[in-house]
Amino acid sequence: MIVNVAKPMEELKNLLADYRRVFILGCGGCPLGCETGGPARLEELKAELTRADRSVSGTQMIDFLCNKALVGAQLRYQVPALKNSDAVLVVSCGVGVQATAAMIDLPSLPANNTLNSQGMQGLWPSVERCDGCGDCLLHLTGGICPITRCAKNLINGQCGGTHDGKCEVENTRDCAWHLIYEKLKALGKLDNLKKLPKLRDYRNWDVSDRERHTTRWALEEDQLYQAPKAVGKQ
Repeated sequence: MIVNVAKPMEELKNLLADYRRVFILGCGGCPLGCETGGPARLEELKAELTRADRSVSGTQMIDFLCNKALVGAQLRYQVPALKNSDAVLVVSCGVGVQATAAMIDLPSLPANNTLNSQGMQGLWPSVERCDGCGDCLLHLTGGICPITRCAKNLINGQCGGTHDGKCEVENTRDCAWHLIYEKLKALGKLDNLKKLPKLRDYRNWDVSDRERHTTRWALEEDQLYQAPKAVGKQ
C-alpha cells in the first residue's frame, strides 16, 4: 500500500485558486486503506469546495488510478462533466495524479500528499513513479513528476545539458522538464514555472512519528498472534 495523507483544506483552496469548476476523482485503492479517500472524502471535498464558491462538476471513484487503461475507460463516461470543468482534483497517491494527467487534457491536482515508505510498497509498470516526497507539487508541473522523471531529480527547471528535448544522462530519454514545459504550455499554465520551490524539503520525505502510530502501522506496533511453543521430546 502506498501511504498518503490529505493535504490541508486551506492548501487545496490555494492550489484551486485559478479554477472555478472542479471535477473530483477518487482512487478506490490505497487511499481507502489510508483512510484518506473513498466516497465520504469526495463528498466532504465537494461540500468544502462548494462553500468556497467553487462549482463541483462531478465526482467519480475508480478502483485503481495507477492503471491508466482503467482511468481512460472509466472517464469516457464523464466526458460531459469534464468538458464543463477547469481542473480535476485527484484523491490518490502521486502515481494516480500522474496517470490521470496522462489521460486527460485538464490540470490534474493532488488532494493528498504521498509519504515515503522507505522501501517498495507498490508497483505499476509504466512511466509514472512516486518518490513519496510528502509535499506533492504535481499541480505546478502539469501532472508530470520532476523528481522521478528527471535523472537529476531537479524541481526548479531543466539543467544546462538537455539537447533537443532529450536528457544528457541518457540521450534516448525525454527531458522531464521539456515534457513539463510542453504540458504547461498546452494547458496555458506556464506561469506555474514562477511558483516552483527553489529547494526540496527533505524533512517531508521521512515518515513522521505521528504517522507511525496510526492504524496503517498497527501491525508494527502490536503482536496479533504468537505461535505456540514447540513441544520437544523430554
